[in-house]
Amino acid sequence: MTCHEVVSKCRFVAVSLAELKQAVHKLSPTDLAELAAFIREENDRAWDSQIDEDFSPCRKLHGLLGEVRNDLRAGHVMDLP
Repeated sequence: MTCHEVVSKCRFVAVSLAELKQAVHKLSPTDLAELAAFIREENDRAWDSQIDEDFSPCRKLHGLLGEVRNDLRAGHVMDLP
């Protein structure tokens, strides 16, 4: 069963960070790699959600989005080295 399947089927019980760390130390290398990938995906999803929220209409960065698009179209943006 994958991490995603476990998360979707189980009921959550409050677990302290210390308990989570202890449990992680007991994982096999394969399970640890799967957990790490799962956490990265969750973090990426949270980041994407925050970006979407920040740039949505009536939010603090929405006006900046138009400026960035104009700069891109005008060729005022260059790749980082």
